[in-house]
Amino acid sequence: MVAEAKTDDRPYRPCVGVVLVNGEGQIFAGQRADMETPAWQMPQGGVDAGETPRDAALRELCEETGVSAQHVSFLGETANWLPYDFPPEVAATRWDGKFRGQEQKWVLMRLDAPDEVIDLAQKDEEFSAWRWMAASDILAVIVAFKRPIYEQVFAEFGLI
Repeated sequence: MVAEAKTDDRPYRPCVGVVLVNGEGQIFAGQRADMETPAWQMPQGGVDAGETPRDAALRELCEETGVSAQHVSFLGETANWLPYDFPPEVAATRWDGKFRGQEQKWVLMRLDAPDEVIDLAQKDEEFSAWRWMAASDILAVIVAFKRPIYEQVFAEFGLI
């Protein structure tokens, strides 16, 4: 008799992600400040109670990069919420093991100000470095369990 796989009934954490592009179509990527190994990603974070995805995306962008709403143009958002599961070792430790993964709404924005408005020295420093990258370069350096979501987001926004 084959044992059935246990289903994970924990919820997904509601989250937003920001694809910030510059005038040349390059994408902002930041090196996570809490990791010594290469771990590049785009700004993202949880949705607070009562926030719309767009409001949460603007808040997260400002909290992580110093870029405010006056510096960007809204270009679009993913049609659907996109869920992904954490690897078991991550799910067990993040947010006290309360979530199986995240369900994200991604927002596409263009930076309409000079690069100098980007300031990583924020209250809770998320990134230790940043650079503009092509979508294919981000896919090469993103943590493996997030790669399928990034591919889906880049495809939906016509970036790959």
